[in-house]
Amino acid sequence: MVGGITDTGELYSPYVGLVYMFNLIVGTGALTMPKAFATAGWLVSLILIMFLGFMSYMTTTFVMEAMAAANARLRWKRMEKHKEDDDEDSSSGVSDSDVLLPDGYAQSETRPILSVQRRGSPSIFEITERVEMGQMASMFFNKVGVNLFYFCIIIYLYGDLAIYAAAVPVSLMQVTCSVTGNHSCGVEDVTKYNDTDKCWGPIRRIDAYRLYLAAFTLLLGPFTFFNVQKTKYLQIMTSLMRWIAFVIMIILALIRIGKGEGEGHPPLAQLSGIPNLFGVCVYSFMCQHSLPSLITPISKKQHVNKLVLLDYILILGFYSLLSFTAIYCFRNETLMDMYTLNFTNRNITNITFIRYFLGLFPVFTISTNFPIIAVTLRNNWKTLFHREGGTYPWVVDRIVFPAITLIPPVLVAVCTHDLESLVGITGAYAGNGIQYIIPAFLAYCSRKDSQLVFGSGTVNNHLSPFRHIFWIWFVLLWSLFCFVFVTANIILSETKL
Repeated sequence: MVGGITDTGELYSPYVGLVYMFNLIVGTGALTMPKAFATAGWLVSLILIMFLGFMSYMTTTFVMEAMAAANARLRWKRMEKHKEDDDEDSSSGVSDSDVLLPDGYAQSETRPILSVQRRGSPSIFEITERVEMGQMASMFFNKVGVNLFYFCIIIYLYGDLAIYAAAVPVSLMQVTCSVTGNHSCGVEDVTKYNDTDKCWGPIRRIDAYRLYLAAFTLLLGPFTFFNVQKTKYLQIMTSLMRWIAFVIMIILALIRIGKGEGEGHPPLAQLSGIPNLFGVCVYSFMCQHSLPSLITPISKKQHVNKLVLLDYILILGFYSLLSFTAIYCFRNETLMDMYTLNFTNRNITNITFIRYFLGLFPVFTISTNFPIIAVTLRNNWKTLFHREGGTYPWVVDRIVFPAITLIPPVLVAVCTHDLESLVGITGAYAGNGIQYIIPAFLAYCSRKDSQLVFGSGTVNNHLSPFRHIFWIWFVLLWSLFCFVFVTANIILSETKL
């Protein structure tokens, strides 16, 4: 749930944290990036993805700075409480370090705060407790800001669920309709079909899509009414499948290009594709809302900013490799919204297992994530309307909240299965708020709060490298520009129709 303080979990090394962050960021959005690259042009796409990667890294450092400030605020509150209860603590044998910090950390991180401060150490800002973004918003924002934060998170999660609800039926429709022989999966005509074309017998493609959507909802929808947690083994399995799929696609595209069979001739620049590319890139670099879960368990955080920068450079290189091999292997008009579907034809590979594995890859990975995202959204709805000391009636808690979580994204998936647009809109609007606006305000408000509580002499050792106020204003102005630009493009596109 995006809110509250949760257990830190088992500690891991900085390099394990690097792998976890890589796996978190590189997800479903990467599969829609090749089509976005093709529609915007390779040069514009390369420049924009590099700039958006830089912006995402900047706001990631803002969130980490706010996490450190939140940890310091919690320690300060404990210290004040400890002073008031000093006699009681002494009689019960509780030491300063037992009160101020959780067990399991290095001895250097468990010294009493007063002792640390006398020696001039900034360890009061050490990130040792996992404070989720919702709790940080409650600490540093006013009531209106907290409500806007939850509204933004909820809209983003709705977009996530709509993308997942559409991606699985689309993949199943594409694979099974191709198997029937009504539509070949050759590169030449992979996208030349209509929703009204036959899939099998009298069933049209759109009918098959809706049947799969209904089955998907009936099978996975009930999990919204229960509690679901992602196990470590499930995470390992989905990560392994993801990397096998990505590596296979890159290798197959490189082989085809190496043989001189690449058919792609992407344009240098095509301005009409920029708004959608922006949304896809923002969505594909999204990690800010999960940073507390990723950063807090890292055992040594002295160089965490450099580690995150290395992660972003690797991810940028991977996205570029995946997208450039795609746009030079396939013609623009044949690139599918879900890139894996381009590999379901015999012209790319004769190995049946690979064709089906890549075609059904989104089905396996997305199906495991859908219940988890749904439960997260449901819990955020509960948090948004929760009043201290109050409880929800059984019907509201077990029926109403799960229903308002599940029904809207399914309805969106019924109305459209245009994955590129779904990803683009989710990233351009809700993603804009989560990746730019919220981190910028968290950094600004946490700095003001720390200065008020600790004074200007205390330095946050996780202070963002972009500490000047200029960068916060730059992020906010950029987010406003992107919002206006994308909205204007949508309106102009609709008026042309």
